[in-house]
Amino acid sequence: MRDSSPVPPRAAQLSRRAALGLAAAVPLAAASPASAATPVIGGERLARAGVQVRGASGLPKRLTARSWLVADHESGEVLASYHAHTHLAPASTLKMLFADTVLKNFERTERHRVTDADLADIPSGSSMVGVKPGITYTVEQLWLGVFLRSGNDAVHVLSHMNGGVARTVAQMQAKAQDLQALDTHVVSPDGFDHKGQVSSAYDLTLFARHGLADADFRAYCHTKTANFPAGGRKTFQIQNTDRLLTGAWGVPTYDGLIGVKNGYTSNAGNTFTGAATRGGRTLLVTVMHPKSGGSGVYEETAALLDWGFKEGTKAQSVGALVDPLSEGGASVAPTRKAAAAGAPATAAGGGSSSWGLVGGAGGAVALLAGGAYAWRRRRRVVGDEASEGRQERQDGQDRHQG
Repeated sequence: MRDSSPVPPRAAQLSRRAALGLAAAVPLAAASPASAATPVIGGERLARAGVQVRGASGLPKRLTARSWLVADHESGEVLASYHAHTHLAPASTLKMLFADTVLKNFERTERHRVTDADLADIPSGSSMVGVKPGITYTVEQLWLGVFLRSGNDAVHVLSHMNGGVARTVAQMQAKAQDLQALDTHVVSPDGFDHKGQVSSAYDLTLFARHGLADADFRAYCHTKTANFPAGGRKTFQIQNTDRLLTGAWGVPTYDGLIGVKNGYTSNAGNTFTGAATRGGRTLLVTVMHPKSGGSGVYEETAALLDWGFKEGTKAQSVGALVDPLSEGGASVAPTRKAAAAGAPATAAGGGSSSWGLVGGAGGAVALLAGGAYAWRRRRRVVGDEASEGRQERQDGQDRHQG
């Protein structure tokens, strides 16, 4: 059954790390003209090119990703980042936003008989879980197809149940706006390659953090194997394609891993957002477009998680994951042209920045001093226990076309 227990209110006070980050950021904003130092969503440092880290060392030396980010799930503090707001193709990690948008619209036990029309608009070359017209599925089974096999067929069935693909895309874009994920432009609900469909390491981390507050989302992304309907009383087993969760292809399982979502397309390459809990602390890591294919995205994610749990305890905040507007987050609006797809946002004072707070540096100082831009605490996430299983090898690089 759906977890209907209310989310406990989050403290409005700044955490120690976030407070230190703000103390460092305010003089910089106050001393610079608004045109040169417009703070961006999550903090001015997240718009700078290059690695951003304070107070800690020992970051992995062989990171090849075009963009990555490490954050504390509970406080929202960004511990380290690299081109966090760069616009890149998200591949199936965009399905986290799809789940954030649609998951609560249907009960898990609701049943739907799939029609040809439900599957008519799936892009050619998509990853599929094996949904067939004429078979009746529960909503829970469809979501397992989304999370485990990145099934675009399951995404499109759920989208049609939700009023159609166009309506779902519009809702996803609205949800991104509410989450203040302003680097994201949604063209399709499944993450398949489409011109103009982009996101960023920062935004994908926002999607994961928001989703993990929901018990169903956590359970789905943590499930390793499940039985999927094949018609009549027959079923077939599906396996999660997250190698850090299953240990497939010789990738060691990551101790304490919760999920969340991986992806691959020929345009995006490999993308992954992962979450893990150790010693009562939960970290989020997003890695986008590493040079190494195959398991490289998992290896770099694991390396960043290791750093976060060890050296990251010394890190001072370089930014923050902002709260949704609907949950009291301070309103942030674009004041400059967004970073071009594939190009890193430039440092303040160096030309085009990413997205800024309304009112420029002076307004930002007032907001920070007034606490309107406070980092709010989230409840800790504990990964639900799920069925054990082994992931089967699939098509070279787990080629998730969407």
